[in-house]
Amino acid sequence: MSTCLLCHTYFEEVDSWSTLFSLAEPDPLCSTCNEKFEKVGGEICEICGRPFSELSDEYREGNLCFDCLRWEKDPRWQGVLTKNRSIYLYNDFAKDVISLYKFRGDYVISTIFKTPLKKAFKTHFNPTYLVVPIPLSKERLYERGFNQAKALAELLGVPVHDVLARTHLEKQSKKSRDERITGENVFRVIKAVGAQDILLVDDIYTTGSTLRHACKVLIEAGAKSVSALTLMRG
Repeated sequence: MSTCLLCHTYFEEVDSWSTLFSLAEPDPLCSTCNEKFEKVGGEICEICGRPFSELSDEYREGNLCFDCLRWEKDPRWQGVLTKNRSIYLYNDFAKDVISLYKFRGDYVISTIFKTPLKKAFKTHFNPTYLVVPIPLSKERLYERGFNQAKALAELLGVPVHDVLARTHLEKQSKKSRDERITGENVFRVIKAVGAQDILLVDDIYTTGSTLRHACKVLIEAGAKSVSALTLMRG
């Protein structure tokens, strides 16, 4: 008998050969909570990972969504983000969970994502990538007590590298898309990265602005390529 980390109800674990032989960890969620997460699947934009099932045909061109086409047609941002892959859609249930985790400081919630994160990493990337969490500013880190992106990155079971620093500015969520794109880059590289493939880790992909600003300074610092693994796709 286990207790669900989200709804705190008791549930019977379903044994499998992988869990019996310690090849996978027991699920920390009950089936009801598990089913409320919507996994990203089907055809997706080859850059941002957005499911095409969420879009009408007029908002895609070939293998790209309209939003990524706009990014790629802008010389300032063309090619800075190789690809992003997300695990879940940012539905209402996911928003509540992220609020508990990110804004109310329930750090233990990150552990429910360990198995899906490791699986996504193995599926879309590999251990040769330099894993870099999106940093918080010192002010935001003090406010929250932990960096939610770094906590997620550490679940991958590979070395995590703090090579970026962030300047404290107004929250991105309060800005329009144009303000996010044209505004000051809040990131800077604080450690040499060299000609490596870099994997950024963050909790949510919304407009892609945060990730692309981080990608840009890493590319300018000599990175070979920059991709991203995010928990949620908004």
